[in-house]
Amino acid sequence: MEQMTAPADFEMALADRARNVEQCLQALLTSKPREGEIARPEELMQAIRHGVLGGGKRLRPFLLMESAALFDSDGLAALRVAAALECVHCYSLIHDDLPAMDDDDLRRGRPTVHRAFDEATAILAGDSLLTYAFDIVADEETELPAETRARLVLLLARAAGMGGMAGGQALDLQAEREKPDEQGIIKLQAMKTGALIRFACEAGAIIGAAAEPERQRLAEFGQAIGLAFQLADDLLDATSDATALGKAAGKDAEAGKATLVALHGIDWTRQQLSGLVDQANALLEPFGERAATLRQAAQFIALRSF
Repeated sequence: MEQMTAPADFEMALADRARNVEQCLQALLTSKPREGEIARPEELMQAIRHGVLGGGKRLRPFLLMESAALFDSDGLAALRVAAALECVHCYSLIHDDLPAMDDDDLRRGRPTVHRAFDEATAILAGDSLLTYAFDIVADEETELPAETRARLVLLLARAAGMGGMAGGQALDLQAEREKPDEQGIIKLQAMKTGALIRFACEAGAIIGAAAEPERQRLAEFGQAIGLAFQLADDLLDATSDATALGKAAGKDAEAGKATLVALHGIDWTRQQLSGLVDQANALLEPFGERAATLRQAAQFIALRSF
């Protein structure tokens, strides 16, 4: 597969969604203490804003809102759930960068939170973002039926927790000591990276009150592109430099991490990415032209250079 340049209309749609999410996050992270809160310590808030604002493609929020758009439901409620999802994602990055985890100094071209502040503040910033995500979804300002908000909270908790992203991170650390086989690598990647991407696509369908077969189809689409995202990420780590990535490159090999790229090589990985794009497109077929942007997203994820 050759590296692609995304269509101008896709790039514009991605940038528009990112701008909207950034504005929503800015408002949420500069608001005054709410009912039940005593205060929001300023240094902690500065660290949180450092870890969240001013960077990133906001791909997971984009996928959520575009999935909701299939059902004409990409309004304020979807935007707030998308912002909550980004809070979870940014919490994971802050904690993943810590010395006890991946020990990174650079994120999105800037010092990581524990370098810009300190380790304890970075831990608390991540903790705060994780809990705030559920606050945002459950809040009545997210104008969805209470049953829908509760369902989204449950799914997000499972996607982020011990059976999802956090569990996948634990398996990833374990894989540095005990090398997993191919199925073990796929499982840890489906949890560490894929769980939040699957949630993004499934949550969009839930917000749009989609029928069960449509919800399941979007969830499977998210699962396919989640694996593609991790494969592309591992490929970039193996073939790019820090300037291109905005973070350290080559760290997977240096740390002895288990990846499908390390197991099967670059050519095999590119073939797998092509197959995953085909799978994603097939899952979107019943939605016709309404899913054009999601099809472009699948291509962009598989062939990305960021």
